[in-house]
Amino acid sequence: MQDISERILKYIADHGEVDTLDLATIFGEDHQKVVGGVKSIEATGELIRSVPSTRKSWKLTAEGRDILEHGSHEANVFQAVPKDGIAQSELMKCGGKNPKAGFSKAMSNGWIYIDKSGGAPLVRRKVDTIDDEVGAHVKAIAGGKESSVPDGVKNEYKKRKILEESVTKSFVLSKGPEFATTLKKLETDLTVEMLASGLWKDLKFKAYNFDALGAPPGRGQLHPLMKVRTEFRQIFLEMGFSEMPTNNFVESGFWNFDALYVPQQHPARDQQDTFFVSHPKMSDKFPLTLVDAVRDSHERGVDGSIGYRYDWKLDEGRKNVLRTHTTGVSARMLYKISHQPGGFKPIKYFSIDKVFRNETLDATHLAEFHQVEGVVADYGITLGDLIGTFNAFFNKLGITELEYKPTFNPYTEPSMEIFCFHPGLQRWIEVGNSGVFRPEMTRPLGVPKGVNVIAWGLSLERPTMIKYGLNNIRDLIGPKVDLKMVQDNPICRMDC
Repeated sequence: MQDISERILKYIADHGEVDTLDLATIFGEDHQKVVGGVKSIEATGELIRSVPSTRKSWKLTAEGRDILEHGSHEANVFQAVPKDGIAQSELMKCGGKNPKAGFSKAMSNGWIYIDKSGGAPLVRRKVDTIDDEVGAHVKAIAGGKESSVPDGVKNEYKKRKILEESVTKSFVLSKGPEFATTLKKLETDLTVEMLASGLWKDLKFKAYNFDALGAPPGRGQLHPLMKVRTEFRQIFLEMGFSEMPTNNFVESGFWNFDALYVPQQHPARDQQDTFFVSHPKMSDKFPLTLVDAVRDSHERGVDGSIGYRYDWKLDEGRKNVLRTHTTGVSARMLYKISHQPGGFKPIKYFSIDKVFRNETLDATHLAEFHQVEGVVADYGITLGDLIGTFNAFFNKLGITELEYKPTFNPYTEPSMEIFCFHPGLQRWIEVGNSGVFRPEMTRPLGVPKGVNVIAWGLSLERPTMIKYGLNNIRDLIGPKVDLKMVQDNPICRMDC
């Protein structure tokens, strides 16, 4: 079968000038395919001349197609008027698809009138028969006889949204100075052999397009969340913190809850709040001496506390879970530094990693998110030091609108939530929780008396939403994130 380009050349050789729209009909091909063949011919030289051309045509709108099927609105209204008349309100119910427009046109055409002589006004026929000229014009245009309808009438129908005008662009083709009925392949590369033999003199080369854009180099993209994560990490390092290891997503209930003085009957340990792991289901990776101290803290308390007064069960602490926070890592580090050679030394630790909670998903909640964990242990530090740390940290991020609210946590007292103002949502959103670790948690871990531990767990996603103007957390992270958002994101964000 001949190539479309060669078919075009042969037709021009046999018939002379032709429009591409006519060629598409003759060849039984899509017009765009014919235009593509023309472009291929033009790329090989001046075989043909092509002059741009436009054709205007009229086609029916949805309303026009309805008139084609059911008649004009004014004709429908006229047909709905009985010989003895009808109330206008009733006519509006049975006068076709658009009785309001039909009534107005039927009145202006002099087909109907309103009779007020007999009390209640009635719509009556003014003529016995009508000629539905609009319906006839629509049928003519649908049948390809649009030239039979005057231009002024067609423009009127356009205003009534019965017709719409379409413009089709095409090309008028004729023979060029290098006309031939076959295409000669253009060379794209100049080789050593062509130069050595002189063959290049007899060959025709494809013109080089100096305006063509080069192929963009492949590159990786930084996710906005990872950019803010890097900012968080850099700020903590500048403030003298060291990073904790957080490379275990699966945690035992002992480190995730019990070592933090969370009672075993606490709602957070239910399946509707926590993801439990089925394999391996149990863990024994915790010091037995610490187990006894934690049991005593839960059952009888420490430093004058009476504890929770229940029978603490080891099997409950052995259950594996997807960690609900990284505070278990803070507990591990406190235990480690309290039992290191040379005794306790003040510490400042942070970590940024994923945690998992069985949450109901909404604009500010996900089942998988990042927690920014921080812990400072030293002699004589207070809640004021915690607030000062937050102010310094968020000011470095450019977030200055902060509020603190008292709250309750099983393992901190006093405790407080941290809120930032979100300009997009126009409301305050919680970005973290914090407080001073209770003695019932720190004493079993071996933290000496007189040492206070301030700690916090911040969200990474919510400050990122504020920084990047996102109103829904699912637009930032998760399976429905638009990767184009990541790819088009500026590599550097300038905060004013």
